[in-house]
Amino acid sequence: MPTVVLIDVSLSMTRPVSLDGSEEFQRKNLAVHGLNTLFEHMASNYRLEFTTLMAFSSLWELLVPFTRDYNALQEALSTLEDYDKTCVESALNGVSNVVQQEWGSACPCQVVLVTDGSLGIGKGSLRHSLQTLKQRGEDKKFPLPFPFPTKLFIMCVANLEELQMSDAMDNLEELLQLSGGDGQIFTMEGPLCMKSAQAMFGRLIEHAYSAFHAILHCGNLSSDVQVFPRPEPVVVDEEVEPMPRTVSTDLEIVGFIEIADISSPPVISRHLVLPIAVNKDVDEVGPGATDELEEEPSASQLAGKSPNFCVLLHGSLKVEGMVALVQLGLEWYGMLYSQADSKKKSNLMMSLFEPGPEPLPWLGKISHLGPISEAAENPYGEDDSKSPFPVQPQVKRSYAQNVTVWIKASGLQTDVQKILRNARKLPDKTQTFYKELNRLRKAALAFGFWELLRGVAELLERECTLLPDSAHPDAAFQLSHAAQQLKLASTGDSQYAAFDHNIVPMHTDFSS
Repeated sequence: MPTVVLIDVSLSMTRPVSLDGSEEFQRKNLAVHGLNTLFEHMASNYRLEFTTLMAFSSLWELLVPFTRDYNALQEALSTLEDYDKTCVESALNGVSNVVQQEWGSACPCQVVLVTDGSLGIGKGSLRHSLQTLKQRGEDKKFPLPFPFPTKLFIMCVANLEELQMSDAMDNLEELLQLSGGDGQIFTMEGPLCMKSAQAMFGRLIEHAYSAFHAILHCGNLSSDVQVFPRPEPVVVDEEVEPMPRTVSTDLEIVGFIEIADISSPPVISRHLVLPIAVNKDVDEVGPGATDELEEEPSASQLAGKSPNFCVLLHGSLKVEGMVALVQLGLEWYGMLYSQADSKKKSNLMMSLFEPGPEPLPWLGKISHLGPISEAAENPYGEDDSKSPFPVQPQVKRSYAQNVTVWIKASGLQTDVQKILRNARKLPDKTQTFYKELNRLRKAALAFGFWELLRGVAELLERECTLLPDSAHPDAAFQLSHAAQQLKLASTGDSQYAAFDHNIVPMHTDFSS
């Protein structure tokens, strides 16, 4: 997910950090050193991530728009200027504008707020913003929570003791809760120095930017892979005591299925699957052989020439037009497939289904699927003219039945008018008339709407009296019969108000 780095460049960040017997640094220098550590890690392990750099004091400024060029981000850090007081609310408004303009409001985003814990002074300070939260109009709402999913990480270039001496820590925790609580506050441990700043950002990297490495298995074949972005833990709401479920580092392919059968399933996230080059020969070489290795091909060049199961799988899925079902954990599945970026470039992707034994109803339980060779006959037919999917459920689904629902008065009025239109065309529309009449009768009985049955009976009696002289004699008999049956049903008598009972046309000797 995209990352927004928001660094405080107010005057409080220029406060010196005194270290015995060493060069004097400002807190801003410690923040820049920590951010350089983060950018170097992302350039190596998160090079596909989009990152932007923003600075703020009383106003905010976009220094580097969303980019994958981490050199540009590091260069912008080296040219930071100092400004006036801190105003976190203004900066958060800027973050909201920048992210929505680039990604909209559906894309999850991570915000890294780097500050010294100073809340600012007077109007515009974080303390003032939080105190006036409930006194604002709709046009001046606090920017948190953001309109897009977000994780807020607050990096404080200060010790925990220093923040707790004032109300700074309480205000920062309230800020984190307003963002949704899905984030963390990091403080420096030990003396304020370059090493402590690097260690603090190292904890952020371990928490939010560590690469997800796994082993992809398929029978006797396997491959070391990196899944990008890192899969997030999933909480199943239906469980009595919901626990976060994480993707296993052992991904087991359980079978293959045609793209047409799996169709376009609902997924909770999509990830790139990248092969990891493992060069065992280089790992086993001792320190004395470095001079000889300099003339040898690089590890990446050697890895590009060695066979890899991940590459074989990608090519096979692309050519055969199939997807691989992969087990992510206990009763949790996903699918591997080839997705084309352009006419010449495609990637191996993994989509995660909702946890459960039956994530896709039309496939049935994943554990019940098996190879075609074990079937008594080919479920696809000899010429691939049929498909075993969708699997028909044993119990007929309620939404598969033609159920009458009246949400608005207009729906009920339409059904009654349909009966009256058919009544005026009797006996030609006898079958349609009784079909619509029985449908309305069943719905009224299901809802306990006895008044409706009596009302429609009175309407049919009125239609009977308004029949013209040229009307067929059978029409009057059918209308009277239908009205009488509805009146009997409206009494609630079990003989006439049975739900499964249908009103049948009255048998007459008239012929058309």
